[in-house]
Amino acid sequence: MEIIGYTAAVFIGISLGLIGGGGSILTVPVLVYLFGIDAFMATEYSLFVVGISSLVGSVSYFKKGLINFKIAMVFGVPSIVSIFLTRMYLLPLIPEDVFRIQNFTLTRNIFLLLIFAGLMMLASYKMIRKNTSDHKTDKNNALLAAGQGSLVGILTGLVGAGGGFMIIPALVNLLKIPMKIAIGTSLVIISLNSLIGFFSSVNHMRIDWELLISVTIIAVAGIIIGFQLSKKIDGKKLKPAFGWFILMMGIYIITKEIFF
Repeated sequence: MEIIGYTAAVFIGISLGLIGGGGSILTVPVLVYLFGIDAFMATEYSLFVVGISSLVGSVSYFKKGLINFKIAMVFGVPSIVSIFLTRMYLLPLIPEDVFRIQNFTLTRNIFLLLIFAGLMMLASYKMIRKNTSDHKTDKNNALLAAGQGSLVGILTGLVGAGGGFMIIPALVNLLKIPMKIAIGTSLVIISLNSLIGFFSSVNHMRIDWELLISVTIIAVAGIIIGFQLSKKIDGKKLKPAFGWFILMMGIYIITKEIFF
């Protein structure tokens, strides 16, 4: 299963490089189902993998001047605050057994995976649907973007996903940033969120660094491949198909965790 897991890690990176987001949402399922890592630990590992991969991915956009650092701070600061508070105070409050109904026990691991599956289904919807929004940039939209940044931080803190599927639409639709700059800026935000989230709680975890670094290196290799492919393939055309795949994965997780 580990061979399949490492292969999947390549595709996580490729999707980040090719379509600018969405791939990170596969990291936790890959760690849980292919590497057999506890879901709670998988959220921590995911932050590191996603953070490093996004950081490497942002370098190419930085060289091309396709990153708006001012917007990254406006959107990123609320995210960073939210993820720090979530990792330090909210996540530890979740008990090992959330509740029991007859023969079914909702454990913390199942609870986190169900949240993650719901997030995957939301991500798939945003990838599949055609964008028909036409927002004007104003103070209210900036406030909405900051609020969405806080929400991204909470979700990243809970389940270890980068949240690019939420960040990019907010940057494009609310702040009217061109798509390429939105992708580059999103990668900066994701890397900041994820790495700060990881290092804020790493002291409380026992990390298998050999596995974590191996998966990260392979994901980084994938993102480099994805950038090369993006020069020949239009990522926008692949996005809906990837969205359907994410949707099926979300349904699979819910079915497996509740009924099997």
